[in-house]
Amino acid sequence: MSEPLEVACDESGAEGEKLVGGNTDVFAHASVRMSPEAAGDCIRELRERAPTPADEFKAGHILREKHRAALRWLLSPDGPVLGHVHVFLTDKTFHVVGKVVELLGAPDAGGLAVALYDEGRRAFEPARWAAFLDAFNYLLRAKNGQGVTTSVEESFRLVDGLRGAGGPAGEIMDLLWRARPRFESFRERLLADPHVLPALDPLIPAIVRAVAYWGEDGRPVQVVHDRQTTLTDERVAHLHLVAAGLAGLRLVEARLDARVQVADVVAGAARKIASDELNGRGDPKLAALLRPYVDAYSIWGDARSRTLLAHHTKHG
Repeated sequence: MSEPLEVACDESGAEGEKLVGGNTDVFAHASVRMSPEAAGDCIRELRERAPTPADEFKAGHILREKHRAALRWLLSPDGPVLGHVHVFLTDKTFHVVGKVVELLGAPDAGGLAVALYDEGRRAFEPARWAAFLDAFNYLLRAKNGQGVTTSVEESFRLVDGLRGAGGPAGEIMDLLWRARPRFESFRERLLADPHVLPALDPLIPAIVRAVAYWGEDGRPVQVVHDRQTTLTDERVAHLHLVAAGLAGLRLVEARLDARVQVADVVAGAARKIASDELNGRGDPKLAALLRPYVDAYSIWGDARSRTLLAHHTKHG
């Protein structure tokens, strides 16, 4: 077996399985293939271009308007990371919609997810659409936290109220209504097993894609990742089952590994650029600089921003 290829990873926008109504609407995960020396040089150059007294250099430093030139330098074709960094983006709302539709067991789950994501925003009143997303986000979460509880009954009461909207969105709601037993079964499994693996945490598919991208030639991949409380021994074991080619996963403190710091900075910048594009307030020049880094399999449903963020981004 060939020697594993080591890549360093970090994320921005992680809120566990809370994907609706949180602090961020986009999750970004960056994977870096650089030598520690090259990564250290990159961070030192960033500090010169965007001075800060902070011990650890973060994306926020180059997202400030006065240091925007440093961000452009970092992502530019002549910068230090093109070809060495890859970014996986997740539109959190689309991720929830996709997981809901997935439980239908329909052959064209991807197409139905895009249809519901696109049409739901137009067909339903904003408050009712938001309530639906919030209810099903909680319904599919392994741990709801903060004393929040929901039930299949409450969630499907919302579905019943949306079935008469007509059009593609109403038709999908009718499919959901008829698939209620699938959701009841899923929820029973969640409640019965407190250690069940999370269905919604975007970190898991992001790591799987990082391994697939860097190991596409069949070479095993060793992941060095910033410390994450969600990356328990159980979930790392699960990653070994679903991420073909994963040789191992080691957790480190970002401040002790310059490669992870580079991943942190790029992930943070990518999340902000992508979120701005998703919400119609993007900077075309920054989107164009980010585009070469974005994974073609990013979980992204909005067609307009998708074309700006990646030439051939495929639906997750």
